[in-house]
Amino acid sequence: MKLENRKAIVTGAAKGMGAAITTTLAREGADIVLTARDTAALEEVAAQVRLLDREAHVVACDVTNEEQVRDMVAHALRVFDNQIDILVNVAGVTGPIETPVQDIAVEEFTDVIMTNQRGTFLPIKHVVPAMIAQNGGKIVNIGGTSGLRGYPMRTSYSASKWAVRGITRTVALELGKHNINVNAVCPGIVETPRMSKLCEAKAKVRGWTVEQVYDEYVQEMALKRVTTPQDVANAVLFMASDDARNITGQELAVDGGWDV
Repeated sequence: MKLENRKAIVTGAAKGMGAAITTTLAREGADIVLTARDTAALEEVAAQVRLLDREAHVVACDVTNEEQVRDMVAHALRVFDNQIDILVNVAGVTGPIETPVQDIAVEEFTDVIMTNQRGTFLPIKHVVPAMIAQNGGKIVNIGGTSGLRGYPMRTSYSASKWAVRGITRTVALELGKHNINVNAVCPGIVETPRMSKLCEAKAKVRGWTVEQVYDEYVQEMALKRVTTPQDVANAVLFMASDDARNITGQELAVDGGWDV
């Protein structure tokens, strides 16, 4: 197994990509602290991890709240005997959809930036001391292809994902001397309930059918197929494993060729 005896934290582990990433890491041998605000959904994923004979520890945490993040990391250090090998920052929000910049409320913009940017920064801030002490670790941030190019009508979301790239590259430069890899996996549209809501919202604004919106996304992709949560999980597994030992500060797009 690629991650045998590794200890991991996955934020936003309750649903969609987060759940797929969590079970994939566990299948490859990692014990995991699962964190999100929805603990009921987390427990369902934790049960799947335990069926794989791996440890699963559920911790409720709002990743924008520093006290909660500090407590979550402290809990992980207790249950894992001061060892944290992997941090995967999945938690995030989509924000306003199909909304021109002049119509975005300041509060909505701020909420997206706070969750996606601060929610990536805080777990890194509090996990890094342990990784430095053990002289090694893997940090994988979930960015987005909207952080690789402009994304009309999604100013707040695109801005937040560009910020994730900046955090990734800067922290990679800081932590390389401590044998810590920091990378980002950048999904495009992913086949999850969140995508369904996105298509429904766009369809309502445009006066289209949901199927028309979905097909528009597909036609923009070189491979003409939508990314699955498992596609993203496979990329995260690569970045979290020794297969990526000499890769850091990079963004890996998993988007069917949308950003080509």
